[in-house]
Order: sequence, then C-alpha cells, then structure tokens
Amino acid sequence: MIARIWHGRTDASKYESYSEFLRVTAIPDYKKTPGFQGLNFLRRISGKEAHFQLITYWQNLETIKNFAGDEIDKAKYYPEDQEFLLEFEEKVQHFELFAGWPAPATASFGPAQ
Repeated sequence: MIARIWHGRTDASKYESYSEFLRVTAIPDYKKTPGFQGLNFLRRISGKEAHFQLITYWQNLETIKNFAGDEIDKAKYYPEDQEFLLEFEEKVQHFELFAGWPAPATASFGPAQ
C-alpha cells in the first residue's frame, strides 16, 4: 500500500469553510477513484494560518494515476482551491506503508468505502 501526502495552507478564518469544501468535494472524489483505499485529513490552526495535511492510501503507485494522472508526484488541485489556499505546493510525497494500526473512525465523513 502507498500513502500519498499533501499539505495546504489557508488563512485561519477559512478553517471551517475549507474543511467543509474538502468534505463535500475532495473526499467523494477520492472515494470514487479505483485503487483508493482510505484517507486521513488532518488540520490545525497555527497563528493566522490553518494547515491541512492529507494522507491518502492507494493499492500501489500505478493506481494513483487513476486520481492524479501520469505525473503522480504532481499535486492535484480543484478550481475552488483558488478561493482558499495561500499557495499551491507543486509536489506531493509518496511512502510505502509497511506497518499501521487502525484508529477509530470518529471524523464526520466516516470511514472510506
């Protein structure tokens, strides 16, 4: 399994609105993608900025192309991200998952289907 990790920053005032955008747009997009195994969206406020860390899980590197296209190291953005993000990081990171432990599904979007 491969973990794909992305980071984004917004103004702290957009913390909840960007979270909601991610819930209604990004998460369903990931869920419908072949090869997608699950995700963790992390968020925090630090001063005047909000940070979002997304970790998605995929069967293998090849299946990431179903979401990201052939350039799997390139970050994928939605047109609406223009309204929220302070910058557009060009690259994501990929790691092979070699160990893990499930955490309770307490987030409002629920577990991946």
